[in-house]
Amino acid sequence: MASLAKDTAIYGISSIVGRFLNYLLVPVHTKFISPQSGGYGIVSNMYAWAALIFVLLTFGMETTYFRFSNKTEENSDMVYSTALRLVGGVSLLFIALVFCFLGPISDYLGYSNHPEYVGCFAVIGGLDAFQAIMFSRLRQQHRPVKFMALKMAFIIPNVILNVAVFALLPRLFGAIPSLQGLYERFDYGVGLIFFVNLLCTGLITLGFLKELKGITFGFDARLARRMLSYAWPILLLGLVGILNQVFDKIAYPQLVPGHEGKVQLGIYGACVKIAMILSLLTQAFRYAYEPFVFGGAKDRNSDETLAQGMKYFIIFGLLAFLAVVLYMPVFRYLVTNHDYWVGLKVVPIVMMAELFMGIYFNLSFWYKLIDQTWWGAVMSAAGAAVMILINVAFVPRYGYMACAWGGFAGYGICMVMSYLIGQKKKPIPYPMKEIFKYCCIAAVIYFASTDLAPMLPVWASLLLNTVLLGIYVAYLLKKDLPLASLPVVGRYFRKK
Repeated sequence: MASLAKDTAIYGISSIVGRFLNYLLVPVHTKFISPQSGGYGIVSNMYAWAALIFVLLTFGMETTYFRFSNKTEENSDMVYSTALRLVGGVSLLFIALVFCFLGPISDYLGYSNHPEYVGCFAVIGGLDAFQAIMFSRLRQQHRPVKFMALKMAFIIPNVILNVAVFALLPRLFGAIPSLQGLYERFDYGVGLIFFVNLLCTGLITLGFLKELKGITFGFDARLARRMLSYAWPILLLGLVGILNQVFDKIAYPQLVPGHEGKVQLGIYGACVKIAMILSLLTQAFRYAYEPFVFGGAKDRNSDETLAQGMKYFIIFGLLAFLAVVLYMPVFRYLVTNHDYWVGLKVVPIVMMAELFMGIYFNLSFWYKLIDQTWWGAVMSAAGAAVMILINVAFVPRYGYMACAWGGFAGYGICMVMSYLIGQKKKPIPYPMKEIFKYCCIAAVIYFASTDLAPMLPVWASLLLNTVLLGIYVAYLLKKDLPLASLPVVGRYFRKK
């Protein structure tokens, strides 16, 4: 587990630092883009489409690459080159088709006045998908430092340029009047967010020069067919999975048409950013855990390893959930404009949905390891169907609260189905009693806070919540993470 912990730490640092820097855009965007303008609704909608495009264009090749490159009978370099060519070819075809039908596509999506937004995201999607295979190569080769460096090479310039667009560019209007026209033409800076993203995405391709040479290793048609056969259920899994995450933001303008729909979507999209803090843990865990489990050592994908991995993911997932909801009076300031705060009530619901998604990811290894990935597609489809039905039925009446509960129900269905079916197909002795205890403690702390904290001044509620969070941490340190086992600090306690 030491190797997993080390890689998780590095990937976690890159994810946390990267996401933190991206979070700096939330106060910037919410300060300069008012909810009434609907501009943040456009941002939420376009990035939801981008997430869907990414899954389509990678079509399960990230996981497929890990699976095939770690098979002893396969040539790892040929697997990499074949995957890179497949994804690169599909991405080029997608970009060409979008630009051939740019007008009709833009009309359908509601961006008749801004087809350049659609074209911009087509290119971003193609580049992101192509780079995903090269990032997977770094993970498979256990090169987290370069992985982190390239992620930062995108994020830091992106943050700086976004700040420049909203905080500095308007100051130049007097000296350069044409800039004001450009600013207004693109929805008062909203569209410039997308062009900045495209620029930064294109630039980090230069950091992959060594990995790009891998495309010359060749293309094996037989290998490609076997990889595609393995990948298509993962594609279906990915599609229904991403629909669980973004369907609400994609469909919201159709379910609540007109300007009001964009206003509500902007409020929902801004507040959901706070809830996404929990996705840091899932993302960091996934980056390290997939290559670890699919690695060659037998003990890496043992039942005990999978069981312990699940246990600690849930423990720290609940800790992250409590830390955010108990300190909401602090975290809410990530959303600068107080007019967005009306949507903060979705945060606990969306965070629990994120936790369910992370548990579902951990449970998914049973069907990946027995090469029955189609099970993932079946379960995710059931979850997506529930989520879509809830959104379609209730969003017109209840707004974005229905979006939050739809995700909660969808991932909850996926999680329960995967556990029940997995225990029959590949039983894993998860420590359910221990996990249940942590869930009960977290639930008691959460409901105690929601009952008592609102009656107190902010400083007193934060003090109360700190004590409550301390109870959870104390239990964790006593039962599963004794201080003597910790690095550096543990030396002191071992001496005692």
